[in-house]
Amino acid sequence: MAGGAGKDDEPEPPREPDAAGEGTGSDHPAPASPGASKEEEGASGAVEAGQDDAPEPEDDQEEGGDATEDNVDEDEEEEGDEEEEGDEDEEDAPTPFEPSEEESLEETTTVDPSYTISLIRQLIPKGSSLEEEFRDSSQPDNTDPSEESDKQGLPEERSVSPDDQWEECGCILRDLAASTPQAELMINNLVIEVLLENLHTAKSYRVKEICLGIMGNLVCHESLVAAISLKNGLIATVMEQLFLDHVKCLSETFRLLAAILRSSAYVSWAQALLPDEILSRILRVVGKTDNSTLIEKIIDFLSTVIDNRDVIAMLIQPLLKLGLVDRVIGLLTNEIERSPDEKLDRLESFHLILHFMEELSAIHCVSKAMASNDRLIKVLVNMIKSPDKVAVASYCASVVIVMSNILTDGKHLVPRISHDLRFLESLLEVLPEVPDDDQTRYALWSILSCILAQVQETGLNSSSLDRFVSLFSRKFGLIKDDLESQVVDEENLTPEDALLKGWISRCLMAISFFIERWIEQKSSQGNEDAINNARKVLSYCQKALR
Repeated sequence: MAGGAGKDDEPEPPREPDAAGEGTGSDHPAPASPGASKEEEGASGAVEAGQDDAPEPEDDQEEGGDATEDNVDEDEEEEGDEEEEGDEDEEDAPTPFEPSEEESLEETTTVDPSYTISLIRQLIPKGSSLEEEFRDSSQPDNTDPSEESDKQGLPEERSVSPDDQWEECGCILRDLAASTPQAELMINNLVIEVLLENLHTAKSYRVKEICLGIMGNLVCHESLVAAISLKNGLIATVMEQLFLDHVKCLSETFRLLAAILRSSAYVSWAQALLPDEILSRILRVVGKTDNSTLIEKIIDFLSTVIDNRDVIAMLIQPLLKLGLVDRVIGLLTNEIERSPDEKLDRLESFHLILHFMEELSAIHCVSKAMASNDRLIKVLVNMIKSPDKVAVASYCASVVIVMSNILTDGKHLVPRISHDLRFLESLLEVLPEVPDDDQTRYALWSILSCILAQVQETGLNSSSLDRFVSLFSRKFGLIKDDLESQVVDEENLTPEDALLKGWISRCLMAISFFIERWIEQKSSQGNEDAINNARKVLSYCQKALR
């Protein structure tokens, strides 16, 4: 439990271990699936195919130019005039999916090397100097590539346009790149050089997307990633792709960067991300995109940054300075403000954003920045008070954990929310939703203890005291059920359980204090039922405190 680590004055609410202190990427990502036909890919990419509504270029903007905040979320329909012929069917083009690491790559490891090399040859831009270089260095065993083409069935056998032929060869290579032996063969036969040439010269976004997809699969192989990263011009070219206003190209770029930062070659790439121009562009995309697939890839990339101790040490302060917290809050509020039907369709994006905020709030310097953001506090309070909160337990859990971490570094916020009895009631209503989630339960009790201690310190006027006692008389069953459902071994308390016990005691003492005052005031005014209910709550608190 991190968060506020290093503070000695009082116990901290529980946090996940500081994300910045996690490992440097030993869990390597799985590449996109090999062996899938275009038809199969189309099924997996059907959802994504319809989501190219942000960010896209405006008609008068050159491809690769810096995107402005006004055009990052333009509809894809506006890009048509900028692309070459052959790109009209881009929205229906297949998109790779990412399988589990257990998925077999056997199918791709039996492909004849000459066939793979012939596919690479098909991607060389016309008139490129690579044609001669490839001819001199890439054909093994004096095998005629045309013979292999006949055996393996290259797309050139069919009556297809050059653009369609390029695309099909590229998609096959993208899938083959998921196999380590095939990826090694491709690297040894100039595939990176061919891909870079295409990224520099192609005007088709589909071509760029496929090139980035192939690279994204290649860098998933730890044994190859160092050699790939040393390719001249590669890092700078990938950084340039961040300035494309195209959903699929950006998604593939962020997927590639996330894979690289999880690898052993992360240092040079993290350094390349450092310029304000690059980080500002990333945050601009974060703040403006409406596309759920791109949101997923961006958050995976940013989570990878957080998970690597060295990378977060380099990038977190520049990211905070450039507005990381505001951009992520913007993502969250955009999802909250959607219609009910839209929210149902985008629950995964909503949960990804909330989980990412959990990760951020576990970093001390970030939680301090969050604590100074009035907009975020209002959003979190309103989410807790929402009548829909108990419908999605994971939503409740994330919000409670974020708020707990923020209050650790923002104790000045407690007085603002301590007299909001509707908020207090809503917190109590979350208790039965998280009985088996220790982290969330600890976080919730830490918030309650902060609020009730503040109320006890500042006091309540007569009217507020009435409402306070009424609330706890009605809702105390939730506290009682929670305490009785959790059996604690008093002789072998863990540090976490010791903290929790302290928070619960503070809450019960504050409740007892106010109920005793209220009973004294009301004992001479009748209303015995209300007084008896209050006495039952008081009696339970006093017994629990012994």
